[in-house]
Amino acid sequence: MSDLLLLGLIGGLTVLLLLTLLAFARHSGLLAGVAVSAGSPPIRNVTVAYKFHVGPYSETGRLFTESYSVCPRLRSIAIYYDNPHLVSPEKRRCAVGSILSEGEESPRPELLQLYQKFGFKVFSFPAPSHVVTATFPYTTALSIWLATRRVHPALDTYIKERKLCAHPRLEIYQQDQIYFMCPLARQGDFYVPEVKEAERKGRGPVEASDAQTDGAGADRMSEGSSVSLEVGPGSRETSAATLSPGVSGRGWDDSDNRSEHSYSESGASGSSFEELDLEGEGPLGEPRLSPEAEPLGTPKWAREPSTPEKGEE
Repeated sequence: MSDLLLLGLIGGLTVLLLLTLLAFARHSGLLAGVAVSAGSPPIRNVTVAYKFHVGPYSETGRLFTESYSVCPRLRSIAIYYDNPHLVSPEKRRCAVGSILSEGEESPRPELLQLYQKFGFKVFSFPAPSHVVTATFPYTTALSIWLATRRVHPALDTYIKERKLCAHPRLEIYQQDQIYFMCPLARQGDFYVPEVKEAERKGRGPVEASDAQTDGAGADRMSEGSSVSLEVGPGSRETSAATLSPGVSGRGWDDSDNRSEHSYSESGASGSSFEELDLEGEGPLGEPRLSPEAEPLGTPKWAREPSTPEKGEE
């Protein structure tokens, strides 16, 4: 009789544990719908403090923890430049940090000095007119794991089906929501200087080789030929790069900044956002984010924040 009682107790505790885990998973967003849409961005122009990372996206958790530790009340942001399905882990590029200010507001000098003291750089992103966007609940560390496996595939499908040029991929963490954003305009303005410098260095040897080839070919052309060919770099930018208030010396002379396998190459073509049915003022009918938000409870960086890479494992 005692054995049956013990087995019943164990069975009851097992069922209770399973129900608890199921409730936790549901609270974390297991059953939350993922709605991807095109419309106005969830944020305006922002100034961010960031650190640049080259390597597996799974290693960015320490950067989130570091930026969060400097000033926990600020929103965290990550910008991913390379498609993890096409780029090897050691070559993937991203920037991770905190949003210092938004809109016309300038970053507070003490915040700038504090982040710069810990090795962060400061950069400003514009407010694109239209973006591809989605949201996901951010209530527990499990929410991050679920988001990587549900939101990024949904974004990939939406962009591919509509043949959009939407890059890079941004994630904004605020209170109980993760905002995903892929600009459809002014994409080049979202590339930090480190990415641009790497692109220039990578193009250097190729351009030198092309120049030698072109020179040899020119010597063999007939003097009487009246045909000349000029090949310029293509661009799917919808507007020129501009300087943002509070940050000087950007000086981007190229309109875009894409690697061979960056997110910009994910779509089959670069359809204009004007062809889409654009939504209202905010993503999914929600209001824009506030400049600062108090975190909910304790830090949620026990597990690394969402990265596109993790969803493919």
